[in-house]
Amino acid sequence: MRVFTAPAFDDHEQVVFCHDPSSGLKAIIAVHNTNRGPALGGCRVWNYASEEEALHDVLRLSKGMTYKSAMAHLDLGGGKCVVIGDPRKDKNEALLRALGRYVDTLGGRYIIAEDAGTSVEDMKVISEVTSHVAGIADKITAKGGTRSGDPSPATAYGVFIGLRAAVKHRLGRSELDGLKVALQGVGHVGYLLAKQLHEAGARLWVSDIYDDQARRAGAELKATVVPPEHIYDQDVDVFAPCALGAVIDDDSISRLRAVVIAGCANNQLAEDRHGAELMRRNILYAPDYVINAGGLIDVAYERQPGGYNRDKMLRHIERIDDTLVEIFARSDATGRPSNVVADKIAEERFNKAKATPSSDSGKSRLRAKKSRRRKPEGRSKYNGPGPVYAPPFSPKAS
Repeated sequence: MRVFTAPAFDDHEQVVFCHDPSSGLKAIIAVHNTNRGPALGGCRVWNYASEEEALHDVLRLSKGMTYKSAMAHLDLGGGKCVVIGDPRKDKNEALLRALGRYVDTLGGRYIIAEDAGTSVEDMKVISEVTSHVAGIADKITAKGGTRSGDPSPATAYGVFIGLRAAVKHRLGRSELDGLKVALQGVGHVGYLLAKQLHEAGARLWVSDIYDDQARRAGAELKATVVPPEHIYDQDVDVFAPCALGAVIDDDSISRLRAVVIAGCANNQLAEDRHGAELMRRNILYAPDYVINAGGLIDVAYERQPGGYNRDKMLRHIERIDDTLVEIFARSDATGRPSNVVADKIAEERFNKAKATPSSDSGKSRLRAKKSRRRKPEGRSKYNGPGPVYAPPFSPKAS
């Protein structure tokens, strides 16, 4: 198995292979870039077909987090963790604690959070052995109650904002009533996005590898359930990838009938060249790491000086609209694909941070705040008492 010469390695700063035989842990932590700050990224538990597939995924995901942080104007770098295993069968408390100990050895260079196959409760277990955890603090809802630190609602809200911007640019319409959307994956984030689209009047077609999740969306959101292998072929306006990445490839592009691609998944393009092919076919692509940055923004606001500010966080997420408008305009003006335009802007931002050592970069803050021992109560040092958050699930509230 190649590492340094792997196609997705792309100058990663650090790759850590984690193994704990007693718990069954087999994991990889990848830190892509820390120019702007410590690498924050989720932990994905997935039953990969091979170790090579897991490595490829974590390298692509961690790089995406670097670009996502830069495009979201956050003082964070990019990192990610993948655990090889079935999240419904292989995940256990001993495994999570073993993973937490590996995270702790990195001394804050990597901050773990939830992703596909993990939950807030899983992160709370990990926080018992390391302080370098985010997204676990309870947050106040719009109605004054409390909810978990799960960033999924923020991710879904940001994708809804971005999807609306893409529809306006490509179709010239601001309202989503009657819009036809095919969602590939209606797990936690995908379902929340589907719910917002349903409330906005959109018509939905959904698929999921788990039948129960697809049936739920069909029953509760009046969505048409289709087999996963047929989701690309639907006669819709928007295709929303909301599961795993690399689904936009030669085959799926040839089958797509949608004119907009805007979804929650990371690394949606199998290869960068597919962005050019989408543009050639007049299909507007909303770059994934731009449109799905809401969850990262939410978690980042837990670590802000002075504590979590829900209103500021929501306004920050809503800037995804402005960012996409800029990307689409530059793409139209230069004739370059939207993914290439977004990459260029992001690279300028995190390379500028490296070239300006006197700035308040993450590395200087990390040295000042470095703490490798967990607090006695097991809480992350970034989580103060009672941060708040409740994105408006209904688009009407936005």
